[in-house]
Parts: sequence; structure tokens; C-alpha cells
Amino acid sequence: MAAKKTSVSREMEQVFDIEIEALQSVKKSVAPSFTRAVNIIAACRGRVILTGIGKSGIIANKIAATLTSTGTPASYLHATEALHGDLGIVTSRDVVVAIGKSGESGELNALLPIVRKAGAKVIAITASGSSRMAAFADVVVELKIPREACPLNLAPTSSTTATLVVGDAIAVALMKLKRISADDYARSHPGGQLGRRLLLRVEDVMRTGDRSPTIAINDSVRTMLARITEGQAGAISVVTAAGRLAGLVSDYDVRKALETAPDLFELRIRDIMNPDPLCAFVDQLASEALDMMRNRPKPLAVLPVLTRKRKVVGMLHIGDLASAGL
Repeated sequence: MAAKKTSVSREMEQVFDIEIEALQSVKKSVAPSFTRAVNIIAACRGRVILTGIGKSGIIANKIAATLTSTGTPASYLHATEALHGDLGIVTSRDVVVAIGKSGESGELNALLPIVRKAGAKVIAITASGSSRMAAFADVVVELKIPREACPLNLAPTSSTTATLVVGDAIAVALMKLKRISADDYARSHPGGQLGRRLLLRVEDVMRTGDRSPTIAINDSVRTMLARITEGQAGAISVVTAAGRLAGLVSDYDVRKALETAPDLFELRIRDIMNPDPLCAFVDQLASEALDMMRNRPKPLAVLPVLTRKRKVVGMLHIGDLASAGL
């Protein structure tokens, strides 16, 4: 028998239902003004400045951060601080996006006439298209909110959710207008794993010099073993006279040879090596190389690194990829 819903779970479901209702209402009504707002921001040759008070200010701050991280540089301006000197940041080239549910905030309505006199465009995001704030705006994005999720219908809940979603929609629309690519996005996020996956190349993390041992195919097995040990990479690239890859000998290949050969030193390098190893290219994304190493029945610990002309230039070790945060 299914357990009865508690009063808490019923309240949770009701909040979800009310906020979904608000989003559906806004979705149906906001399109024409939304398009005008996006076009104004896309044409902005100065700053995009978000402002608001209280909960709306917090939402404005978050939208500014989302715009900045998705290719539209934006700043948050606290409406009260603006009236005490910070308004100096606004110029005639800017677009100011003012957020306020009622549109009757004293601070915003004191600020916006001055913004207009400075020549900046104003976009108002509000639940009241007939408010004083709306009257100061070039474009009013009116959010038709049936009710707040708050049982008193007072605390900003549905309205802040809807405003946040409209902000996300503006950011996404601008990304598409500006054709922001994954590489563009990564350049704004170099410190996170996503940025590292999209920016780091094999050449940034590969081993070179003594840490990337190589051996000629006609050298002795004894020399090969010494160089594998010195390089501490767990493998050695076998190269031609021109420096191109002829094969790879890994610790695994040596162990396999020991199982079948009575005397390892009687073998030749070509008898031990893998003549067709998986390899990485120096200009390849490090994340792609990592995927190649992991997404196979037997994961690999090392890959020889080549130029596009198949010259050996380094060794890629999975431990170094892990250290790089991939």
C-alpha cells in the first residue's frame, strides 16, 4: 500500500505547481517584448547593467553573472548605491535592465529618470506594465504572474523564479545571436573542469625530453629496458631514423614477452613492440586523448604523442591528465 502524502510533501508539490503555472503564464505573454529586449541588448555598444532592490536585486545580480559567462559582458548595479555615486558608471552607450515586481520601488524610480537623461536605453522587467518603472522604460518585459507560491501571496517566489528564467532565456538567445561556441564559453571558464576539457591540448600536458623516452628499432633490448626505467613513463616510443613512430613498447609488452621467451635479451625490439599503437596528436584536445585511453575494453596508461606528420614529440600519461584536473 502506498504511503500517504504528508502535509509537507503536499506543500512542496503545491509550490511546484504554482511556480510552473507562473512560468506557463509568462511563456505565453512575454514573447514580443522579450524579442525587442534581446535585440536592444545585442546592439549595445557599451555596458549591460542590471539593477534592482531586495530579492529582485539578487536576481539581477545572478542574471548579470549568467550574461557575462555566456558571452554578453554585464555588471550589477545596486540601485541605492547608484544614487550615492555609483551611477557614474552609466553612459549613453549602455543598456540598463531594471528588475522590480511592483515597479514602484522608490530607489529604482529615482534612478531611472537620471539613466534616461544620460542617454542609456532602459529595459524594465516587472509584473506591472502600468507601473512608474515601466513608464521610464524603452521596453517593458511584463511578467504576468497569477500568484506567488507564498501562502500569503506576498513573498517573492513565483515572480523571482519567472524573472530568473526570463534572464536565462535572454542569455541563451544572445548566445545564439552571437554564435557563441564551446571554445568561446571555455575561455570564460578556464578554471573549471569544463574549461580545462575545452581548452587544454595534448601539448600542454604531455611529457617531453628524458620523460618521453625513445629508442631506435635496431637498438638492444638491454638499452631499451634502461631507458624505460629512466623515463618512468611505463613505455618507450620506437622511432625510425627520421623520428617517426615505428611502434611502442610498454611495461605490459615486456611482461608478456617474459612469459614466452626463455631469454628476453635474445629478442629484438621489433619482436616485443606493438607496431600499431594508439597515439595522440600534439594539437588534439587533451580530453579527447583521455577519452581514447579510457573508453576501451582495456584502458591505456600511456600514449605516444605525434605531430600530424607522425613525428614523435612526447608521451602522454594518464596520471598527468588526472593532475591537470581532467
